[in-house]
Amino acid sequence: MSTALLLALLAVLPAAPWTSARDPAPTRPGQRPVPAGAVDRVLLLDLAGAALHSGASVPGALQALGTAVDLGTTTGRALQHAGRMLLLGAQWSEAWAGGPPHLRTLADCLEPAWTDGTDPLPLLQRAARSIRSDRVRAAQESAARLGVRLVLPLGLCFLPAFVLLGLVPVLLSTGTDLLLG
Repeated sequence: MSTALLLALLAVLPAAPWTSARDPAPTRPGQRPVPAGAVDRVLLLDLAGAALHSGASVPGALQALGTAVDLGTTTGRALQHAGRMLLLGAQWSEAWAGGPPHLRTLADCLEPAWTDGTDPLPLLQRAARSIRSDRVRAAQESAARLGVRLVLPLGLCFLPAFVLLGLVPVLLSTGTDLLLG
């Protein structure tokens, strides 16, 4: 085994812990993972806002969202169920009981409209904006962490290469010139 290959292996091995595969979608503390097949919360908020803006009632908007999402999913069934329960006169908490946790934001935004008759559009827009800004901030933090994690492996790989390809030939040629000259 050549010396250059041995030095390259020694330079790469310490970098392995920083370059190992990570979970592609890490969750932050306090953040619940979204189940597979769940519809994006921001999309639900935007669609609910569009339905309510066009004049649909809260139960009608929920049933339309449930149909649009797909009745075969837990999200679609929960939206349909909440809309039907509200039409039948159930209390707000009773209509949403047993629903998936990722629908909590939508339910919280629509509750004042159902119980107090307030306009839900500002709440829906504010919640969607907040989720989007959290996602942007999380993406920026992940990019910054990646940059920091890449510094050490790159340094460990490039420093030996610089020494072997840049400094050693200069020192060898200078040393041979001094010894022979």
